[in-house]
Amino acid sequence: MSLAARERVIDGVYASIARILVGFAKFPKITNETVSNWIRYEGFEHFEAGLARGKGVLFATGHLGNWELSAFTHALMFAPMKVVVRPLDNWRIDRMVERRRRLSGNQLIGKKDFARSILKALHRNEAVGILVDQNASPDSGVFVDFFGIPACANGSFARIAARTGAAVIPGFAFWSESERRYILRFYPEIGMTGDVERDTASVQHAIEDAIREYPEQWLWIHRRWKTRPPGEPSLY
Repeated sequence: MSLAARERVIDGVYASIARILVGFAKFPKITNETVSNWIRYEGFEHFEAGLARGKGVLFATGHLGNWELSAFTHALMFAPMKVVVRPLDNWRIDRMVERRRRLSGNQLIGKKDFARSILKALHRNEAVGILVDQNASPDSGVFVDFFGIPACANGSFARIAARTGAAVIPGFAFWSESERRYILRFYPEIGMTGDVERDTASVQHAIEDAIREYPEQWLWIHRRWKTRPPGEPSLY
């Protein structure tokens, strides 16, 4: 990308973060009657097809667009879901954030006991949203190509998908400047093979493709490539 293009992406990242913060502040005022002013669906049939199989749906999402609003409004537009979260370092802020996330009926799954809770939810044919675009530690992750650079991604998502047979649906809430609202877009199901490395790569490639569509709406400030293969120097 040219310098000017990179600068547009950088400016867009901070504009995107600002929209996320504004939306989060407005959660108490977003209701069934007003939710359409904030967001609409696209590709909902992919989610319906996955749910019809009866083995639950795993939403493969990331820090792209408005990930907070997507889960919050899905509960209002369709039904509450389970969302895997990591507690924030500041317990006071974490308590406030958790209260807001639950306002639309969603239930939060902490990472300490996430596997059992996810399996139970999928067994009940429920939807579970997981942010899969974060750096993983070497003991829990596998290295896959991400924008041409090896990135360590958690393999638990692929393991759970293979074990349960749940439908893996990529989904993101993208900001539409022309509509002045978000579009919650669901993509076709990603087929799982049972090979953890191969399936993890497929999920990460879906995330990468979505980021390429809206590069200014991804959280580039996260150190996605922090964990390096043995012997490789840090990129940061």
